[in-house]
Amino acid sequence: MNEENPDGRQRPWSNRCAVMGIVNVTPDSFSGDGLAGAENTVDRVLRQAERFLESGADILDVGGESTRPGADIVSSAEERARVVPAIRAIAARFPEVWISIDTYKADVARDALDAGAAMLNDVWAGAADPDMLPLAARRGVPIVLMHNRAKWGAATQDARLGGAYDAPSYGDFLPELRQDLKALADRALEHGVPAGNILLDPGIGFGKTLDQNLALLRDANSLRELGYPTLFGPSRKNFIGRVLDAEKEDRLMGTAAAVAACVRGGAHIVRVHDVPEMVDVVRMTEAIMCAGA
Repeated sequence: MNEENPDGRQRPWSNRCAVMGIVNVTPDSFSGDGLAGAENTVDRVLRQAERFLESGADILDVGGESTRPGADIVSSAEERARVVPAIRAIAARFPEVWISIDTYKADVARDALDAGAAMLNDVWAGAADPDMLPLAARRGVPIVLMHNRAKWGAATQDARLGGAYDAPSYGDFLPELRQDLKALADRALEHGVPAGNILLDPGIGFGKTLDQNLALLRDANSLRELGYPTLFGPSRKNFIGRVLDAEKEDRLMGTAAAVAACVRGGAHIVRVHDVPEMVDVVRMTEAIMCAGA
């Protein structure tokens, strides 16, 4: 695995589990933390970035289109207008920080990279835009490929707990998930993305039942056999709300338990909203795992 980016910076996930803080430059985030829509959006982004970095975040994941069930599709122009100024401002204020662009549109990703992003995070794993994987190959940057059998408009809504993408049928869930993830990696390789630049995300909360999401956390270490770094994003998800009968603002402890399970399962990156608390969870879990080693 490559441990450095082309610019020579060490990859945060190369020697420990990295914490990726979610920076939603949207007005309609499912978690209610969207920063867009205010007059001073960039200032708000910079304040959140500073809080996250002071709390120990390793990566900032900037997104301009909500992926919550039922969200409206945003045009490339609108998405660029949201994320590019935010990324440019973060990169100027914090030049050493790792910035990820959360998008499935190659033109948005290209402009985000030009503004200072260093990696790509695609919830459709290159399937939504045929130019995404070639872009990753040309620019030599890491790309996160997320497993996602969900359909954009197919979701079940709950007035209190929020939406959940409908789950398609699986024959044998975990083996099929691993097979799908391997296929995503193989497709990226075919487009010229080096193996060292591929990260895999099993897509917790995207087209999976409650039991399947829990099985993913229980058996997270089964993804190690694929040979790629993994990213897990359980933060505040609907499945936590269903287990605990908790609305999104009351899912901190459920998220903490899920993040600890991810770390125990070998996750290289965890993507979270509540950075200070989850940094503590990650570092404490790592300390327990390393005790006596």
